[in-house]
Amino acid sequence: QVQLVESGGGLVQAGGSLRLSCAADGRTFSGYALGWFRRAPGKEREYVAAISWSGDSAYYADSVKGRFTISRDNGKNTVYLQMNSLKLEDTAVYYCAADLTLMRITITSNPSRWGQGTQVTVSS
Repeated sequence: QVQLVESGGGLVQAGGSLRLSCAADGRTFSGYALGWFRRAPGKEREYVAAISWSGDSAYYADSVKGRFTISRDNGKNTVYLQMNSLKLEDTAVYYCAADLTLMRITITSNPSRWGQGTQVTVSS
């Protein structure tokens, strides 16, 4: 069973950058699509980005398109979220997710595996 462990969150000024990482603990990501979600204070959890098992296809929410980049290194069993031009509204707990079916990340937002989350705070 895939266990997901996020890292890289923190405090950053608006306009700055952060890179989140999510590593598989216990087994490989083999065959899994991967993604990121976030939950801002007082809001519902929302989909942010996803990447196919091969890494050939990446998908983004409109709110982060052009600013965030998702990537993966299957050799290291790690997925990344590079976040640039951060805005105050990007403040949230960010969660890594995995599922054998990409659509469960991009469409239905109910992947079978979740990380514990990492806090990202953007200050003015």
